[in-house]
Amino acid sequence: MSQPILELKNIHKSFPGVKALDNACLNVYSGKVMALMGENGAGKSTLMKVLTGIYSLDEGEIFYENKQVSFTGPRHSQQAGISIIHQELNLLPELTIAENIFLGREITNAFGRIKWSLMFAEAQVLLDRLNVKHKPSQRLGELSLGEQQMVEIAKALSFKSKIIVMDEPTDALTETETASLFTVINELRAEGVGIVYISHRLKEIFEICDDITVLRDGKFIAQRAVSETDEDSLIELMVGRRLDEQYPRVDSKHGTRCLEVKHLSSSDFNDISFTLDHGEILGISGLMGAGRTELMKAIYGALPYQSGEVLMEGKVITVNSPQQGLANRIAYISEDRKGDGLILGLSVKENMSLCSLKQLSHRLQLDHAAETLAVEDFIHLFNIKTPSKDQIIGHLSGGNQQKVAIAKGLMTRPKVLILDEPTRGVDVGAKKEIYQLINKFKQEGMSIILVSSEMPEVLGMSDRILVMYQGQISGEFSAEEADQEKLMACAFGNNIMEKTA
Repeated sequence: MSQPILELKNIHKSFPGVKALDNACLNVYSGKVMALMGENGAGKSTLMKVLTGIYSLDEGEIFYENKQVSFTGPRHSQQAGISIIHQELNLLPELTIAENIFLGREITNAFGRIKWSLMFAEAQVLLDRLNVKHKPSQRLGELSLGEQQMVEIAKALSFKSKIIVMDEPTDALTETETASLFTVINELRAEGVGIVYISHRLKEIFEICDDITVLRDGKFIAQRAVSETDEDSLIELMVGRRLDEQYPRVDSKHGTRCLEVKHLSSSDFNDISFTLDHGEILGISGLMGAGRTELMKAIYGALPYQSGEVLMEGKVITVNSPQQGLANRIAYISEDRKGDGLILGLSVKENMSLCSLKQLSHRLQLDHAAETLAVEDFIHLFNIKTPSKDQIIGHLSGGNQQKVAIAKGLMTRPKVLILDEPTRGVDVGAKKEIYQLINKFKQEGMSIILVSSEMPEVLGMSDRILVMYQGQISGEFSAEEADQEKLMACAFGNNIMEKTA
């Protein structure tokens, strides 16, 4: 293998109570895509923050273009030719697309005035390259989450970097947007750019990457060529053990009817009807934009609906707000854990108990002992990796944040638990733990709605599956009759169900 353009050697980094990196290593090669793999908390993001100067290293060396370097911050590393596309967007929704791309380095004339026409023209070239169908003058906040992610990628491309780090770049992208990104990655590879690709989607790793570096518990485990490994051996390297079954669905007898939705309609969906039994997992499949999230939020009370009704155990309920949803024992775990699900400046304990304060209070006084006991029980049950219940949740890895978000919903003791993309950005080991917990609560009689863009997840965990297309239910299948081809056909509207009253 050729000489790396970037080498991180024997990197150590500690925080109070946590050794985040312990002899971590990474090589990046010009014209190649290096996957950086590991469970949540393995040290991937920390290593990238050390590289770009956000964190200073405790021990170790960084060599870039055969010279030892130490960057003082992201601007310094960008100027040297290293860009990073963060999993969490660093964009300003009130500014235009072009202003976000060139923020802090606007194209100006000799008098410092912004040359808007030139800046818009250069932004348009980047948007065209990524197949983004918006004008550079459009306000960023009007774009979908996936489109905003493409703007973040366009911003990184504008630096003309020699190395680009992509941290979960397809997390919020549609299949079409992902295909556009992969086209650009292949172009960058042909131009000699070195790419670090961080993703939990194993299919993408084998599709777009040349080599793989695995970290576990902050330690360097292995570097492999993609052509010399497979999914099972990669998972074993990441988690340190074999995962015999990725989707451990358990069969259990359904109970009586729990939830019924009758002819629910809004501006985002039309005439939706379905049932859900106690102890059943109902999968909701479909493409992004099909109305899945809007439907779930309406059932929970976070979005209004115009007609129809929701019944809980045979009785019509009112769900005009999340408070009413919770009061009717419906909990919703958002697909956007950082935007809707968690308050990053609060502790693990405060986030987890936030929706359960009524149950944890006695005579208007919070029972702190009961709160602590319940939180610690869930930390143990979910195997949440945190130094303590008082750790600021923003300091936890994405997978552990997701576990806290799910525990937050479960602490309200719901009868219906709605999980919207519950394993997005979560590693295979944490996914297995989440699936096992879902099964545990299913066996205890909880009714679960699982919304997921990952068809293997829906197929592997659901007892019954509904597919949505353009705000309508286009297919319904039992676990036995469902397969990926049928779900995909319905997701594209090929098998719209006959309407029944």
